[in-house]
Amino acid sequence: MFSSVTSALVAGAFLSLLTLGSVAQAEITVTDVKGRTVTLAKPAERVMLGFYYEDYLAIAGPGAIDKVVALSLSTWKDWRPYQFAAYEKALPKLSSIPDVGNTEDNTFSIEKVIAAKPDLVILAAWSFDALGENVKQIEAAGIPIVTRDYNAQTVEKHVASTLALGRLMGTPERAETLAKAYQEAMADIDRRIQSQGPSTKKVYVELAQKGAAEVGNSYGNSMWGALVTRLGGKNIATGQIGNWGPLSPEYVLTQKPDLVFLAGSEWVGRPQAVTVGFGASPETARERMKPYLARAGWDALPAVENGQVYAIYHGGARTLSDYVYAQFIAKQLYPDAFKDVDPAENLRRFYDTWLPVKADGVYMLPYESKSQ
Repeated sequence: MFSSVTSALVAGAFLSLLTLGSVAQAEITVTDVKGRTVTLAKPAERVMLGFYYEDYLAIAGPGAIDKVVALSLSTWKDWRPYQFAAYEKALPKLSSIPDVGNTEDNTFSIEKVIAAKPDLVILAAWSFDALGENVKQIEAAGIPIVTRDYNAQTVEKHVASTLALGRLMGTPERAETLAKAYQEAMADIDRRIQSQGPSTKKVYVELAQKGAAEVGNSYGNSMWGALVTRLGGKNIATGQIGNWGPLSPEYVLTQKPDLVFLAGSEWVGRPQAVTVGFGASPETARERMKPYLARAGWDALPAVENGQVYAIYHGGARTLSDYVYAQFIAKQLYPDAFKDVDPAENLRRFYDTWLPVKADGVYMLPYESKSQ
């Protein structure tokens, strides 16, 4: 829940960022999510962007893509191809931005980063950690690095990541508005949950990427797992895995989850994946979900018996718009408290307000439609 301790941390993040930047007007100084001090002489004009692409565009605002001189391409284009295609159509410059590789498959090139001559490198905290000592080569070239962390699924890190980048990009007011809206949305969720008391529902989340014949990752301490726990659901992966990893089919059956969320996306070359996201249709999504429900023993799971199996967009986790997915999960945990909340409409509004593309497609839906 959004405790007084969390409130103090977030308030401290606001005050720290505002204070640090005001020491000398000629400089912008922030503390990033890893506690590192980052200083720029002026707002960044040439950036290397690694991950959290939509959040960068939302925070930096109109013209943000014109400041990107290099990016990690595959973790956007390959992981979210239809999302990337939508942005490529809206922002044609994307096609010509140099690719520096990514830390996920060890293709990240320090040399390409330095050759692009950015005045700021923007990395996810996990990507920064993966580089290890190699980050010193970038810093030795006089290029500052700022880290962001939306993976942790905490309000304080979402807020701190947003405010720091807003100041470095010269869009602090935009960042503050986004951060405040996120805080308020999550606080509203907390208030609604508190009015209901603790949930007893068990929740299972599985990455539905490779089809029902192969067990996909579940989430323990991060991403969907952290979000389910924060919302008061009983995440069956807690204590079984760390950040992510598969759970045994036998374990899932013995836990008898009340809710199942299949995290789908728009993966290319994954013909059995649950397809949700940009350009997705309810019909195709449900067709891809059906084999999961036919797994051995799943017909006896409370989630299947009671029509509580849902698809949810994996690309929606770890973003500034992930509060809508928190609303969607909470709506299944506490239906009475969220009767008046429409997460899908709230997602459309977020895109209309902050991003240069529309949220066209299906991002969350039950296997059993309401009309059935």
